[in-house]
Amino acid sequence: MTAFAVCLALCAAITAATWILSLLTNEHSWVDRIWSIAPIAYAWVFAASTGFDARLVLMAVLVTLWGARLTFNFARKGGYRSGGEDYRWAILRERMPRLGFEAFNLFFISIYQNALILLITLPALTVADEASMPLGAWDAVLAVVFVAFLVGETVADEQQWRFHQWKAAERAAGRTPTPGFLQTGLFGVSRHPNFFFEQAQWWVFYGFAIAATGVWLHWTIAGAVLLTVLFVGSTVFTESISRGRHPDYDAYRARVSPIVPWFPKAVRAGASVSAEG
Repeated sequence: MTAFAVCLALCAAITAATWILSLLTNEHSWVDRIWSIAPIAYAWVFAASTGFDARLVLMAVLVTLWGARLTFNFARKGGYRSGGEDYRWAILRERMPRLGFEAFNLFFISIYQNALILLITLPALTVADEASMPLGAWDAVLAVVFVAFLVGETVADEQQWRFHQWKAAERAAGRTPTPGFLQTGLFGVSRHPNFFFEQAQWWVFYGFAIAATGVWLHWTIAGAVLLTVLFVGSTVFTESISRGRHPDYDAYRARVSPIVPWFPKAVRAGASVSAEG
């Protein structure tokens, strides 16, 4: 049984399990709960299939670091606890008819997202299946850039975590948190820096397929492309919720880059801009 076949079988089993659990518990974040774990398994399957080729081991180690960070952040936010469903699914359930949401749960949440989780790791398949060049300077550059993006996402998540802890403390003290959403730090140069760093890591991961083969385009680029498409849709949906909750969110959108960190636009004279205290 090839490594790819093993990963396909594992993906099918995980897909079935996450869908069945969503029906049994009426929670729809089971894919979120394995999102940081399944890629580690896939990456190490490919590494083991080649007798632990150096490049594939490096790729698997990087994915393991990525997964450990994401698992920790998801766990501290309560994602693994009963009732730890992503708040956006509850909102989407209210906006869709029940049968429509159940179809969405099966085909998008369970099947599509699990397929995407496998797809983003498939540059490892390119490296495993095609004649690979020895590890070189480009691999070192890619590893350093991957880790830099990993650090960036860690910082963004830490800033967001501390902000939400502050909001919770303000509410516990009977005060209304002002501002209602994070606008400083990395969130002052990107509305979704964690989204940016997450996507960037998987584009870098695809770079190892280029470094291994000397060829720029492989079909396994599909994972990075489709992940970017997913984040575009997620950004639009998330911001539609934020705009409904926070009257000043449109002003924030007007001055701060949506994804890629960039210099904020100047605020017009007389405009009111709130900032985190």
